[in-house]
Amino acid sequence: MKLKFSKMHGLGNDFVVLDGVRQQVSLSTEQIRALGDRHMGVGFDQMLLVEPAQTPGADFRYRIFNADGSEVEQCGNGARCFVRFVHDQGLTDKSAIVVETKRGIIHPRLEADGLVTVDMGQPRFVPDEIPFVSETDAPEQPLTLPDGTTLVIGAVSMGNPHAVTLVEDIETAPVPVQGPQIESHVRFPQRVNAGFMQVLDRHNIRLRVYERGAGETLACGTGACAAVVSGIRRGLLDSPVRVQTRGGDLNIAWAGMGQSVIMTGPAVTVFTGEITL
Repeated sequence: MKLKFSKMHGLGNDFVVLDGVRQQVSLSTEQIRALGDRHMGVGFDQMLLVEPAQTPGADFRYRIFNADGSEVEQCGNGARCFVRFVHDQGLTDKSAIVVETKRGIIHPRLEADGLVTVDMGQPRFVPDEIPFVSETDAPEQPLTLPDGTTLVIGAVSMGNPHAVTLVEDIETAPVPVQGPQIESHVRFPQRVNAGFMQVLDRHNIRLRVYERGAGETLACGTGACAAVVSGIRRGLLDSPVRVQTRGGDLNIAWAGMGQSVIMTGPAVTVFTGEITL
């Protein structure tokens, strides 16, 4: 099977994007893993698949697969690359599009300056909707790791689950040690993205994210949204917030309960190609 693809990134969070509108794409878990292999394939944090919409009023359907082959509900950096891709490929000339995802509808927009703004929808805090095993939706929750360490996290869904932990210094944060323990914690039945947030001031944070099914990435769009929402709920931040990741900066705005989270940032095409699987 020959597939045309684009290699893209959003702040270093990298993707292989496939056009499932003009070519037939049906990949097994093993084929996705092979495509994602950084030594023997193309390599990516996530694979994005553009498909025809199945929901009335939507322009496209958007599917996301991690490097381990698992399908996930949402990806903020991927959503921005999705918009750049459908424009660059001539699949649409709309600046604002309606996109169907596994978890619901999102509304991304290509700005005149080339940045992409995405309405990421409302965050969710009810434990069953994250999902997270807890009797409360309090902004701060204790979480005891398998190694005996007890953390205080903010649990939130941005269409996918996140656990946000405060750290004093992002550079020395125990991301490689605690990230995998949080990701696979039994209280998160669908696993979770583990965010480590350093608050600089009320409008600026630094962030590292150990992503579910991908490991630590240079940036995580939904992780940035979740961190800002968690920080605002804890009384530490005020909207808008600049999120500094290892791959670059995102701007996140959230007006509070009942309101959508708005994310703005870049999307870059690195190269296009064709691969035989």
